[in-house]
Amino acid sequence: MAHAASSPESPWSVAMVNHSVKGWIDKLGYLWIEGQLAQVNYKPQWAFAFLVLRDVNQDKSIALRVPSRQFGAMQPRPKEGDRVIIHGKPNFYEGRGEFSITVDDIRQVGLGDLLARIEMLRQQLASEGLFDPGRKKPLPYLPHKVGLITSRGSHAERDVLAVAQGRWPHVQFRVENAAVQGTEAVSSVIRALQILDADPQVDVIIIARGGGAVEDLLPFSEEALQRAVVAAQTPVVSAIGHEPDSPILDNVADVRAATPTDAAKRVVPDAAEEHALIAEARARMSGALRGWVERERRNLAAIRSRPVLADPMKPINDRRDELDRNLALIRRDIQYVLSTEQKQVAALRAQVSALGPSATLARGYAVVQVVPRDGSGPEVVTSYQQSPPGSQLRIRVGDGSITAAAMAAQPAD
Repeated sequence: MAHAASSPESPWSVAMVNHSVKGWIDKLGYLWIEGQLAQVNYKPQWAFAFLVLRDVNQDKSIALRVPSRQFGAMQPRPKEGDRVIIHGKPNFYEGRGEFSITVDDIRQVGLGDLLARIEMLRQQLASEGLFDPGRKKPLPYLPHKVGLITSRGSHAERDVLAVAQGRWPHVQFRVENAAVQGTEAVSSVIRALQILDADPQVDVIIIARGGGAVEDLLPFSEEALQRAVVAAQTPVVSAIGHEPDSPILDNVADVRAATPTDAAKRVVPDAAEEHALIAEARARMSGALRGWVERERRNLAAIRSRPVLADPMKPINDRRDELDRNLALIRRDIQYVLSTEQKQVAALRAQVSALGPSATLARGYAVVQVVPRDGSGPEVVTSYQQSPPGSQLRIRVGDGSITAAAMAAQPAD
């Protein structure tokens, strides 16, 4: 029977709502549902065993009712934390407005099936590029604050804190405790991851668990957790500590550590090692500088030992000595030339003297010159006709001259 639409003027009654909901739910029929048992309440004297089935990726659950006789006969009997597939019919009880599923079959999901599903998910995420090295974020060299996700009071928490603070005493931690196994593990770890990722002071996040059975590590291979790690802006380190079967978190995380202790070593540098490296670097630099100074000192000594630097004035003195020698040679050559020329001049003088009138005059000869009456210069008398009687004569002898007058002139016999 169809009901009229509800309105403020004609609202539905509670009974009408419950009846409508029951009708909708009854139409679902029987369903196969997979999940993880979060609670198991069973007593043989009860008519039903009451279970809670939780979604493995989200914090959602539904109530199950299983006939106690059927539940008690199951071998092995399902327990909290088991992954199961149930077959049942959704029911809505109109009287109390409660929803549950009446189960007629429960099947354990085998470990082999779970591992096969994990490998299928691993391949799917790899094909999406979530494992690519280029996507992974580098770890900070010296983190200001480290976020740690692990169970409260666990060995993993103590190991990470002790190793990290032993390596760098000033390192700070923000610890968000979470369930690391069981039905609440995935949602609990995701909440802690989102809290730390939203803290701007947290530079890197470690998700740590100290190993365990394969079944205990299944939450770290759930898809929801992988998507949350990929969405985080802060670098994430996986430190699950299980070597044979690594969870998918190892592939998705930015860095995989073999153990929580290894994670602390990867995230926090060792102060002693860093100081040793600095001391070693300073020693190498000091040695290199000393070597360079020694080489330059030897080069300078070799340069200073060269003659030009041993006596800077030597080239000038050498040039001065050379100039003095050349000047002496020039002077000697000039003196030689002058002496030779002087001797030649003396010889020529002697020849001139021997050939000139002075020598002849010195032997008693004289040179007679007549002074013309027209006032012109005297002329040497070479003929008697040049000095008629009365002519003024100038007679030059070896040591002077005599002025005379011609008394008579006649030709030679």
